Amino acid sequence: MSSIFTHPISINELGWKTFFQQQLTLEEYDGIVLGRVIAHHRSGYVVCTEQQEFHLEHHIHYPQMTVGDWILLDEQHRLLRLLDRRSLFSRKAPGSKVDEQFIAANVDTVFIVCSLNYDFNLSRIERYLTLVNEARSEAVIVLTKADLCNDVDDKRQQVQALDPFLIIETVNALDSDTLQGLRSWCGKGQTVAFMGSSGVGKSTLVNTLMDGQTQATGSIREDDSKGRHTTTSRSMHKMPEGGLLLDTPGMREIQLTASEEGLAETFSDVELLVEQCRFSDCQHTNEPGCAVRKALENGDIDARRVDNYFKLMREQARNSASLAEKRSNDKQLGKFYRSVQSESRHRKKGY
Repeated sequence: MSSIFTHPISINELGWKTFFQQQLTLEEYDGIVLGRVIAHHRSGYVVCTEQQEFHLEHHIHYPQMTVGDWILLDEQHRLLRLLDRRSLFSRKAPGSKVDEQFIAANVDTVFIVCSLNYDFNLSRIERYLTLVNEARSEAVIVLTKADLCNDVDDKRQQVQALDPFLIIETVNALDSDTLQGLRSWCGKGQTVAFMGSSGVGKSTLVNTLMDGQTQATGSIREDDSKGRHTTTSRSMHKMPEGGLLLDTPGMREIQLTASEEGLAETFSDVELLVEQCRFSDCQHTNEPGCAVRKALENGDIDARRVDNYFKLMREQARNSASLAEKRSNDKQLGKFYRSVQSESRHRKKGY
């Protein structure tokens, strides 16, 4: 296995922070090895310590981990425990499968990448913002392919209207000079991640920031300006500025789960209106005293934004309920298995 980082490397360069230090007991200061998951493949994980990198295979008894996690190991590189996370990005697994899929952990800043050509979509940006806000990471909106857009300022203003405090960078991913604004988030020990659908220029952006070809890029289909899905696994790379860059595969199917806080922050203007409705169970259709309907009629809020808010609310409630039911069923099934095993052991002992 070829190394991703040059060794030795300090844990501070790997993103170690006081938050993780405070989780160690006095006994754990001696005889333990600190490691960070820097890649996640189907066969397992790549773990980086100050001295080396090694492959850690999946194990049924291991907690669910993802790239960015910090773990404690013994001197033989056996997993002792997973440290609590500062942030965790997850989603409902793609397709009909009822399960939660981890995307990345302990990310400081997320570059939400959206193309300024045909892929431009405010509702998708709101979806990503909800994920980032739920995880308590910092969001930076990166609008790519500025060289292919004739109304850059108009589209930028549309994004800024979502939240006056949003940080927005407009770039041409092939032009390094336009990326200077992004580099301030890429300093030593900082972990940044990219989110965005396929074809928006994430891989090209990564390559330019890294001054080299760290990710494969796919050609764009001219008929719809959508790119082919090219990134197949998640891994970290050290950036020229000293930060750690994590690129995620193009996520075509992002479904929210347990994102009430993220939705509340992303749609704070809509939530404020909902709180002002006369009735607490207002359906925002024809009820008297509905502040949402009044704002729509007065043109004080965009109908698209309100519709997307309620759409995402229904989605996260549905997926959260499905996952909660699955966890309950799994718990009951586990109890049943343990009772069967216990009874079997008693029979063998002649009880």
